Formats: sequence, C-alpha cells, structure tokens
Amino acid sequence: MHKVSRTMSTQHPDNVAQPFFANNAVLEGEDEIKEAFYAFSHLNCNEQLWDCEGKEVDNFVVQKLLTKYPDYFSKHILGKEKMITLRLPNPTVQKTDAKILLEALHSIPRNFDINNLFYNNLQYKEEISPIQEVYIPMVTTAKEVIRVSEYYQQYVIKAQNNAIMPKDISIADWLGKSLPNKIRVTPLIETTEGMLAADKIAKELILHEKPTDYQRIWLARSDPALNYGSLSAVIINKVSLQKLQDIEDEMSIDILPILGCGSAPFRGNLTPQNTERIIKGYPSVHTFTLQSSFKYDHPLDEVKNAVTLINETKRKKPVAIDEEKALIILNKIAAEYQKTLPLLVPMIDAISPMIPKRRKRHLHIGLFGYSRASAGLKLPRAITFCASLYSAGLPPELLGLSCLTEKEKEFIKTFYPSFDFDTKEALQYLNIDNLKYFPKEISAPILKITKEYKNDSAFEINQEYKKITSILMENLKNNHNSLVAENIVQAAFKRGFLG
Repeated sequence: MHKVSRTMSTQHPDNVAQPFFANNAVLEGEDEIKEAFYAFSHLNCNEQLWDCEGKEVDNFVVQKLLTKYPDYFSKHILGKEKMITLRLPNPTVQKTDAKILLEALHSIPRNFDINNLFYNNLQYKEEISPIQEVYIPMVTTAKEVIRVSEYYQQYVIKAQNNAIMPKDISIADWLGKSLPNKIRVTPLIETTEGMLAADKIAKELILHEKPTDYQRIWLARSDPALNYGSLSAVIINKVSLQKLQDIEDEMSIDILPILGCGSAPFRGNLTPQNTERIIKGYPSVHTFTLQSSFKYDHPLDEVKNAVTLINETKRKKPVAIDEEKALIILNKIAAEYQKTLPLLVPMIDAISPMIPKRRKRHLHIGLFGYSRASAGLKLPRAITFCASLYSAGLPPELLGLSCLTEKEKEFIKTFYPSFDFDTKEALQYLNIDNLKYFPKEISAPILKITKEYKNDSAFEINQEYKKITSILMENLKNNHNSLVAENIVQAAFKRGFLG
C-alpha cells in the first residue's frame, strides 16, 4: 500500500568483482555517484543508502545525480519515485564521527533547494525533498533516535525563525527558508538486547513522532551474527519480527521492517539465486538491502529478476516462532559460539590485513569494540571476519552449531525451514585438511557437524575451493603474503562473495 521501497541498494563492501562502471576495485567518490544511478536505472531499486558513517562523505550527491543524469531524473523524480536515504553516525556510540551527524542534517535543506530548482526548471510545481529519511545505527533505545529528530526540528527548522542580531532579519530571511519541515529518523538495531526490544523501541518512537502512515525499523543481520553466531542472528531476527507484528496490531499502524542481508550465508544468504527462499523465510520484511556482492558478483539478468521478484512480492505476516523456546536455544548457541571467538583471533589477525578493500572507509571496529561483555575482545567488521575465516577454509556459519540436539534442530526447522540448505551452502567451502591449523576446541565441533551431513546426497565439498584454500594456508605458513592475497581473491571468486 505504501510507496516505500522494497529494495534498498547499499554500499556494504562485500563484493569480489569490480563493477563495470568503476575506475578501480576500491569504490569511492564519483564511482558511488555512478553506483546510485546504476541501482536506480538498471536494477530498478527505488532507494539508495548514502553512507555518512566511517567514510569521507560527499554531501553533493543530489546535485551530482541531477547534473550528470538529467534526462533520467526528469522522468524518475528524485524524492518521489527514487529515494536517497542517509546513514548517519550514532553520537552515543561513535563519538569521533558525531559531528558528521550535524553536517548531514544541515545539508538536507540545501539538497531540498537543489532538487526543487531542477524540477522547477522543468515546470514541475510540487516541492519535493530528495532526502526525507535518515538511519541511525547501533540503536539500543528510542531516545537515541528521538534526539536526532528533535535536533532537526529545533536547530534546523525552528532556529531559522531566530533573528541574526537584535532587531535584525531572521535566518530564513537571510539564507532562505529551510525545508522539509520534518524528516523520518529510522533506527538500525544491531544488538541482541536492542533487537529483542525492537517492539518497545518502535512503540516509543510512534508515540513520540506520531506518524499517520507507517514506521520503519531496520534489523541488522551481520553484526548479530558476528557477535552471537549466524543461527543466533536468525533466531533474534525471527523473534524481533514477531514482536514488531504484535506492536503493529496493537497500535494499528503499519510497521515496515528492513532486513540487512548480505550474500554470505553467515550474513543472510541473500543472493539473486536464493531470493525466493529469503522472501519466504522473512515474509513480513518490507525492505531488503541489496549489498555490493548481490549487485556485482552475479549475472545482470539474474540480479534484475531477483529485484523484480522482491519489488512485486507483497508483504505478509511473519513466520510464527515459540519465543520462549527459541530464546533458550539462542542463549545456548551464543554461549558456544562466543567460547570459540578468542581462539579464532590469531588466524583472523593473520589473514584480515590481506582481505582486499572494496570501499574507501576509515577504520571501524565491530560491536565487540564497544561491548563490555566481550572483555575487550576486538574483531574486524563482519565482512572482513567472514572473508578471513572463509579464506582459511572454515565457514563461520558452522561455529556454535555442534551444541544442538536433534530435537532442537527439528524445532529450529519449524521457523527456519532452510536451516539445512544454508548449512550445506556453507559446508561445501569447508577444508577439513585446514582444521589442523586451528585448536582442537574449534576442529572437533566442526568435524562433528560434517559427519551429520556426510550421507546427504545434496551435500558435497567443493574440491576446487579446497585446493585453493590449502595452497592459501601453505603460503600463509611460509609468509608468502602477496600469494596469500591472490589466493584470497581466487577463493572469493569461487564462492561468489568476498565476505
């Protein structure tokens, strides 16, 4: 019913292949402008996420799009048919980037003026803001979101009525009126505690913001997997989606969840080939993120067909889940998974510096950098974490699964029917010979999982991949780092994603 995008193109750097329009493998600046146009015009995504977090920000994205592609945007109106949404830093957590939030919020009226100048010249009479919504990451309370909304209201919109000096003209008279009067501020929730309280966060936001049409909530998939394990992330999302449906029913307003899926099974397994399965697994999700690997590591026709499928599929009720029972299993898996993390750090530290960069980004630590519960354990972001372990022949999806009983697995399949499929997707890239490079506390549980699927006719180890990762680890052992870097890319091409 709502004209809210079903597909959101993002700038997550999980691709192995270089986009055809890029000047080099590391996307930045003008290439990201081209990417936004490509997502709109070729893939038919209706929303492009513009990431202002952890990177040098181009605040002139609207002007550059309209200047470079005037014919396209004269027919596909920016702010009505195609949307630019900003991902901003969360000052509560990201202190060093906090003032980027201010720059971005104060740039919204300027982008409004640019957009309307373009369309006024085309005799388009309706005033439209090209940026109407911003996302705030790492949200744990509604207050973090409300602060951003209130700042925009008080210090961008209302402040324009203040006089420059006593008995002088107002800021609006001096600089021109600032519009739009209101923006949506949507939370991106990434921790277990936050996601399991997504219903409470949504309710508080609705009561404060009083939207008359809908409320969006973005649920993370990668960071929960990094912190608690891949299966744990699935459980957290399924429970959260059910809770959000309850709030939708209670408050009689549509809650439109966003799910941040990547292409690796560890980060969601959303690929063009697996799109139908993902839609069925998360029927209540309104918007799916299309990250870089989805867009660039697959044939264009398959990508476009998958985007069309998502765009044309109607949102439904979430898959039912027994919350109490699921949370018991979640805690069990998360505890098992987190026991393994300190043992993996040496291998990740050895490989991660050689994972190729795909976006120009500042150093940014994952949630373990902020979490007291981790006792100071620091890991790279989920994409690099995933790429490092896959390069060693150890799919991270398998971590923590060995603690499950057969009865628990059967229960999991009631709300996660593709559990076996996703596990086998990951298992094909396991290199059993490389387990010798890991402690027994890692290798023994992995071998246990392998035995459970060894008689499955649909499961087969990818022998070519095994050969690449065997050579990779041999080169790593001999400090042949340039060869390791080449092996990492070879392996990534073979599996179809970087991390």
